[in-house]
Amino acid sequence: MITMNKILRRLLLTCMLLQLLIFFPLQVFAESEEAIFAGGCFWCLEHDLEKLDGVIFAESGYSGGDLPNPTYENHNGHKEVVKVSFDPDIISYKDLLNKYWINIDPFDNQGQFCDRGDSYKPVIFTSNKEQESDAKEIQKNISAALNIPADQLKVDIVDSKIFWSAENYHQDFAVKNPLKYNFYRKSCGRDNRLKKLWGEYKF
Repeated sequence: MITMNKILRRLLLTCMLLQLLIFFPLQVFAESEEAIFAGGCFWCLEHDLEKLDGVIFAESGYSGGDLPNPTYENHNGHKEVVKVSFDPDIISYKDLLNKYWINIDPFDNQGQFCDRGDSYKPVIFTSNKEQESDAKEIQKNISAALNIPADQLKVDIVDSKIFWSAENYHQDFAVKNPLKYNFYRKSCGRDNRLKKLWGEYKF
């Protein structure tokens, strides 16, 4: 009887632990939201956004085009994008949009920084009407903050399309390859241009 009680207790404890392990990740997943942005090199945008409080993870990929299973060598029609999973209780979609804007050049729709071409154009991909409304509201706020007409901002706001994850070696590139990443980022002039555009401006 004692042995059976011990076994039952252990089974009960194991079941409780399994429930905790299963429940909390699912809870985080259920409460998180996603946003997709294009803003030049996805290495840089991923690194800039994933360190924000409330961002659960950021993933580099391709989106916006019709080509299935795009690759780095062939993603014609797609933009280099970053999919951001975030906790809206910590960082709202509007706050995330503000952070996105100050990490891009909003006047350049021919690429971003040293990267030229359609795949590097800045784009906000919205997945529902609420995101679309928020994106347009923040765009107006940016226009007012910079004291320029909204049509001078060259960031498109479009409906989301399928997100295709980039190859593994692109994920967390800045962390895995700090020397190469920092050399690329500096030589590309990203931070110098951002400082010139935004200075110490914070939203």
